[in-house]
Amino acid sequence: MEHQNAVKEALNALYHHPDDTVRVQADRFLQTFQGTLDAWQVADNLLHDSSSNLETLIFCSQTLRSKVQRDFEELPPGAFQKLRESLTTLLKKFHKGPPKVRTQISIAVAALAVHVPAADWGDGGIVSWLRDEMNMHPEYVPGFLELLTVLPEETFNYKIAARPDRRRQFEKELTSQMEAALSILTACLNIIELKEQVLEAFASWLRLRHGIPGAVLACHPLVHSALSSLNCDPLSEASVNVISELIHHTASPSSGGISAQTPLIQVILPQILSLKTHLRDSSKDEEDVKAIGRLFADVGDSYVELIATGSDESMVIVHALLEVTSHPEFDIASMTFNFWHSLQLMLTKRDSYSSLGSEASIEAERNRRLHIFQPAYQSLVSLVGFRVQYPEDYQGLSYEDLKEFKQTRYAVADVLIDAALILGGDTTLKILYMKLLEANAQTGNNFQEWRPAEAILFCIWAISNYVSVVEAEVMPQVMALLQNLPQQAQLLQTACLLVGAYSKWLNAAPASVSILPSIIRILMSGMGTSEDCAAAAALAFRHICDDCRKNLCGYFEDLFAIYCMAINGGGGYKVSAEDSLNLVEALGMVVTELPLEQAKGALEKLCFSAASPLEEAAKEDLDKKHARELTVHIDRFAFLFRYVNHPEAVAAEINKHWAIFRVIFDARPWDMRTMESLCRACKYAVRTSGRYIINTIGEMLAKIQFHYQQHHQPCFLYLSSEVIKIFGSDPSCADYLKNLIETLFAHTTCLMTSIKEVTARPDIADDCFLLASRCLRYCPHLFIPSPIFPPLVDCAMIGITVQHREACHSILTFLSDIFDLEKSVNEEQFVRIRDNIIIPRGATITRILIASLAGALPSSRLDTVTYSLLALTRTYRLQAVGWAKESVSLIPRTALTETESTKFLQALSDVAYGADVNSLIGHVEELSDVCRRNRTVQDLVQAALKPLELNLVAAPVS
Repeated sequence: MEHQNAVKEALNALYHHPDDTVRVQADRFLQTFQGTLDAWQVADNLLHDSSSNLETLIFCSQTLRSKVQRDFEELPPGAFQKLRESLTTLLKKFHKGPPKVRTQISIAVAALAVHVPAADWGDGGIVSWLRDEMNMHPEYVPGFLELLTVLPEETFNYKIAARPDRRRQFEKELTSQMEAALSILTACLNIIELKEQVLEAFASWLRLRHGIPGAVLACHPLVHSALSSLNCDPLSEASVNVISELIHHTASPSSGGISAQTPLIQVILPQILSLKTHLRDSSKDEEDVKAIGRLFADVGDSYVELIATGSDESMVIVHALLEVTSHPEFDIASMTFNFWHSLQLMLTKRDSYSSLGSEASIEAERNRRLHIFQPAYQSLVSLVGFRVQYPEDYQGLSYEDLKEFKQTRYAVADVLIDAALILGGDTTLKILYMKLLEANAQTGNNFQEWRPAEAILFCIWAISNYVSVVEAEVMPQVMALLQNLPQQAQLLQTACLLVGAYSKWLNAAPASVSILPSIIRILMSGMGTSEDCAAAAALAFRHICDDCRKNLCGYFEDLFAIYCMAINGGGGYKVSAEDSLNLVEALGMVVTELPLEQAKGALEKLCFSAASPLEEAAKEDLDKKHARELTVHIDRFAFLFRYVNHPEAVAAEINKHWAIFRVIFDARPWDMRTMESLCRACKYAVRTSGRYIINTIGEMLAKIQFHYQQHHQPCFLYLSSEVIKIFGSDPSCADYLKNLIETLFAHTTCLMTSIKEVTARPDIADDCFLLASRCLRYCPHLFIPSPIFPPLVDCAMIGITVQHREACHSILTFLSDIFDLEKSVNEEQFVRIRDNIIIPRGATITRILIASLAGALPSSRLDTVTYSLLALTRTYRLQAVGWAKESVSLIPRTALTETESTKFLQALSDVAYGADVNSLIGHVEELSDVCRRNRTVQDLVQAALKPLELNLVAAPVS
């Protein structure tokens, strides 16, 4: 009674107290209470208590449902009967509502059925028990119908903490009781007021995809009842759900496929097609039209393979789907977009024709089908183009509305790409160009109304990858037309995007040299219109300089002048610092095409424009500068070093400007943003210059070593990683690389002596072990014999269970690389050192990996952890299986049965000797599922495996 009163008081406070703090405390109390053993009895008592209010009933029904799903194992053996009786009484009590409470009780009963064998319910399992209850208590049929509805839905509910074997068995039990369930539902059809509920339950059972013969369903009363309801006004939602499930059922391999379900298809398809006229009926409710559209979309998606044959019958469906696509409401029209994509794949992919044998037959059939469907895709292009048009009130759109509009545009772009793959890009372009001319004619010449023209230009942008670079009929006219557009921001932005998208066409055009200056003028105009437009122009500038770089070599001075104005804000340009990097990249590509001497001069000018502001800043107090004042210029260096592919020229510039880099390294080693930017620039200088940078690399590494020990910036590690990749195998660099490795790793291992410290510094852990993997690959002769190697392995073991995704992945990858050492470095001395380190730690590593599979890490990491365990097992074979057996034996049998552990260990043993990896993956998933089935079990398993108890070993290095 004390607990009941406490729950009532907390609920009252949660819903009615004016103080937020009190409400938060009440919520916390209730959540904690739900996890207790007392929650079973309290929730049950309050549900049976006639004085409980609605808030109490809802909370207690949710609590009881959750307890049955997750904590059923808390109950003593034999508790099933009493629990079932109580839940049945509650189901009867709430058979008329409240609906939320009744649903929760129904789910609780269904979850109970998942936990216990069918025999516990009597002969025939829960469905037979349910039928008997309905026969004995017809007044409670509505409540029992809800239970019948949720039963199949709970089959695949992984919130229910059942073992995998039991879950599979329950699915078999339900499918074996399908006929009995449908018999109950058929009997309930006679109760008119329950028809909707009966059909919803029927739809639920169909989702089990049990192979009921098509001939049986074709004449089944439940099917005919659903079909007859399609003609009701308003449309029955339950009947639509049934027909939708029937469509999916007929196409499901588990039901025998389309050929086995032909009798049913012949019954339902004509009924669906007869609804086509409703799509244009303005008197129809929008929800009804949406339901009809959904049925047509289901037909298209399910029968796309048949439709792709191009038969007369399939074209009836295609025309109906075009009707849906043409609907003015985008939510309805877009239901068909997946079909048009799937059909495109069926028509274009060679696999669709593999059964035809010869190449000639395949090509002939492919051409025949494409010819049949081309008119449909031509119509499709015309139907979707208008949907990307800006609304008249576009300036008043909220952030969410604008986001939705952009998503619509990209969805339409995908459909246009599908059309271009069927029709060819050039043909699709012609259709769109005719639309553009129509739009111009309708709104007056020179695009006085810009929105229709912008929409078509967006569509032309969308298919750019599919228009041939030699297209000579439409694109010259489009490019000429762009030069006469009004200075409207959205229109100009799309024009800039289009210009960038067709950069390869511009390069191949016969008149490329004469067109490019006018195109660049369009981009310059875009840079001065708005920030979004300037971003599009800068991106287009990059594409053009990439693809037309040879034609632009003679224009470097002009391009440099544009660049200087853009980054300095001259000429009214609105290019942001971030977008200006596209211009840096663009010029870098042009410089790459210049002869070396010219490239040196051009790069010198570009680097000088980046270095000057940094040198000016250095004359003042660098310590007080905002990071952004420096990084904007350093990032330009990074892009130049990355995209100017002249190693000598880049090396000359990094050597020339190393002085300012050195000053910034020394002045702001504490500033993560500046150091990241500086290290990125150095990384690209190292990558591009290679050995040409040898004179600077020593001082660069000295700076890294010194400042890392004081300021622990992760970027120092990733810069070192790039240096290792380039110079790791260079004998002349061995001494200072060895010193670098030992200094960085020694300091890092001191920083991360516990999982708490790894968790606090995930970026350092990530970059540290990425660097370690690079060392294994590029300089194992320096790394593996080093005294720092064993402590780094220990540090990796400490960090395996870090929750940070990237850090965890880098640590596990490093360990896998060690286990797989023979794949990259098959030298006996290194393998011997590796074994001396790993074997004494093998049992602990295995235990941590199994703990990670069993809940110490999120289930999304299963693949990475599994690979590490697999690599360990393939290297150490029976020894690794023994370690695994030792670890698994620690798990209590209440959490993991003998049978379940044996299956896992046998799969691991098989893989150790070369069996298919997929067999292990299935058993890993099962082990993970069993050990995570609820919080109690997961805690029990982790307490047994103790993944944070490392038992580190000091191993000799030989």
